[in-house]
Amino acid sequence: MVTIADVARHAGVAPSTVSYVLTGKRSISPETRSKVKESVRLLGYHPNAGALAASRANVVALVLPLRPGVHLPVLMRYVTAAITSAREHDLDVLLLTADQGPQGLRRVAAGAQVDGFLVMDVGLDDDRVPVLRQISRPSVLIGRPTVLDGLICVDLDFEAAGARCVEHLADLGHRYVGFLGAPSVVYQRNTGHAQRTMAGFGAAAMRRGIASTALPVENDCESVLAAVRSLLRTQPAMTALVVHNEAALGWVAGSLRSLGRRVPEDVAVVAICPDELAEQLQLTSVRLPAEELGWRAMELLVTRLKGGPAAPLTLLPPKLSCRSSTAPRLRRA
Repeated sequence: MVTIADVARHAGVAPSTVSYVLTGKRSISPETRSKVKESVRLLGYHPNAGALAASRANVVALVLPLRPGVHLPVLMRYVTAAITSAREHDLDVLLLTADQGPQGLRRVAAGAQVDGFLVMDVGLDDDRVPVLRQISRPSVLIGRPTVLDGLICVDLDFEAAGARCVEHLADLGHRYVGFLGAPSVVYQRNTGHAQRTMAGFGAAAMRRGIASTALPVENDCESVLAAVRSLLRTQPAMTALVVHNEAALGWVAGSLRSLGRRVPEDVAVVAICPDELAEQLQLTSVRLPAEELGWRAMELLVTRLKGGPAAPLTLLPPKLSCRSSTAPRLRRA
């Protein structure tokens, strides 16, 4: 049977260094960590789960930077589900809300006794990803960057969600569709869910021969009214609207009414949001499964903490529910 001493000899390091790499109890240089992990792989070493469990802190870090444009009520659905799952496994959760980027991750990895990381608000080119690949502790991302190598990610298939909204409206006969997205700062950060939803919307509109216009919108009544007015000015024949901004949803119908448009008779509306919000506003919607994503992400992290395998990418398919905000497009005589 292969032992830690065997791995240490193969890697040319002390047995304690191998232990630190395997448990994440101390910070080890990326070069040494890579050498030890390669020796573990080549020798087929399997750590004793009980010994490793005894060395764990039973604390995981939930990295959720509170940045401009983040809609806290929805994010708390993710957080609550993740924490509930963690408590079922006797894990405590250290919530990290400061927007400190890779430096913050390095600081926590070096100083705090945490066993793993659950990371949210992920960008397509997120600068925290290289650090997550370097640190010895497992991590799971809610969201996904462009390059997945060495990562474990869980997400809604936001591209398919944007496309599903268009397909629904196209099937109802709509040919001029607008899109209201997240606040502009979210796109400036290149946040994955926002960029992918807009890309999926645009690609589906092209496939179906639909004229489309997309705008970001800030989270206040005046900005929503201005954005809706701008869409109608740019696309006077617009008869449908897709909204991917939970904070703006409550003002959309009122803005349309103030501009002489009724929902759904003049403008159909489809949202991407939690079911509870869609039901409250009676909006046809693609469900944002925040609770399921939070729960799944923590379960994947627990699996990795126990040394088990986890799929690199888990994508939940979009599910659309029809409500009173959409109807077949009536062709005018």
